[in-house]
Amino acid sequence: MQRHIVIHTDGGSRGNPGPAAAAYILSEPGGKTIESKGFLLGKTTNNVAEYAGLLRALNAAKQRQAKTICAYTDSELMARQINGQYKVKSPNLRQLYADCMQLLNSFDKWKVAHISRDKNSRADKLANRALDARRDIDGAGAPAGVCAKPAGKRVRLGILLSGGGTTLVNIGEQIQAGRLNAEIAVVISSRSRVKGVERARGIGLEPVIIRKKDHPDIEEFTQRIKETLDEAKVDLVIQAGWLCLWLIPPEYENRVMNIHPALLPSFGGQGMWGHHVHEAVLAAGCKISGCTVHFCTNEYDKGPIIVQRSCAVEPDDDADSLAGRVFQEECIAYPEAIRLFAEERIAVQGRIAKIKPAR
Repeated sequence: MQRHIVIHTDGGSRGNPGPAAAAYILSEPGGKTIESKGFLLGKTTNNVAEYAGLLRALNAAKQRQAKTICAYTDSELMARQINGQYKVKSPNLRQLYADCMQLLNSFDKWKVAHISRDKNSRADKLANRALDARRDIDGAGAPAGVCAKPAGKRVRLGILLSGGGTTLVNIGEQIQAGRLNAEIAVVISSRSRVKGVERARGIGLEPVIIRKKDHPDIEEFTQRIKETLDEAKVDLVIQAGWLCLWLIPPEYENRVMNIHPALLPSFGGQGMWGHHVHEAVLAAGCKISGCTVHFCTNEYDKGPIIVQRSCAVEPDDDADSLAGRVFQEECIAYPEAIRLFAEERIAVQGRIAKIKPAR
């Protein structure tokens, strides 16, 4: 554990908006590099790239259990916004700003300061290297407690969302930290104005909006989703708070996962999502709840169960407090299920998913 971490971060695009990348460097107070990374973003603006760099740097510092941080950026605008001197007016930055502030306030003490570009040259060069290479770049150091090369094949993910995008963020952080051998190839949202859309843009992914009401029937709605997934060459589809029924194409059998905020087969089925589930668990007087990752079929919550994790239901719980405790388990369960898929350790026999031992 490093109690105090110094951060240098940068981001930019070629075109504003255009192809973009960002980078961060984590250092000890004495200057020794702990970890550095450049990462490719999609087509976005300079300001979004700057915030994306800071957000990932803060997540990396948090993973290293830093208590205090001092972050340096050559974006005067971002530094002034973070310090309350300028208002955040751009709708493309509001969610990124809110996510950064939430993380900053989780540290015991923090500072974000503006420096000139010449004093931020290492982070600038790392971001440009990622742009030139068109891929993420690892610099010196390795994420704490992480293998340099995760097991299994690199899996291309298609993320389907309808809401806040917290699962998208969690999976993105796991990939960034080197815990998942995966990449997010495409994000599809069934709604155009949800936080998940903003969060996707914040990590450089322009979501594809596919609304059910824009299609005459479920077959055409399904076909539009399938075409988008096919075009992105997706290996595995991740439903992340996806609330729309679509028909799983035969080609995607056992390639679409969902996470349910209860221990299936209990408290599943049509209408059982979000707080409806937690309220039902509490009304039944359950002492244990949890989450279930399963493959999707064309029946609600009936697909083969891959991973389950449990947590206690406390006597004074309400739906909000229980949801928070279950979500902590979801953040572990979903990446684990993706990891098992990448390692080709899931064998489906009928309605049962059997997990093969690790090689």
